[in-house]
Amino acid sequence: MSERDDEEREFDLRWADGAAHKEPSARARMLAARWKENPPGPVPFRAEPEHRGPAGRSSWVSTVVVLGCVVAVIVLLGYVNLGRY
Repeated sequence: MSERDDEEREFDLRWADGAAHKEPSARARMLAARWKENPPGPVPFRAEPEHRGPAGRSSWVSTVVVLGCVVAVIVLLGYVNLGRY
């Protein structure tokens, strides 16, 4: 890089550092006005899920269904493979 490029880069950095602050977005202004009158309450970092899956189905049933599908695919592939010989 030449010295001129360095000077231009420094000028760009000084110009960027000296730029005026942008105004907040419309949503930010709306929330600030709303929260000024009625501030939001505390919220946990990770909320508990309200509903856990379909009613009446336990986790072991889902596990059995998945394992059954895996076994069915393995058997099907084995059957197709035997047909080639």
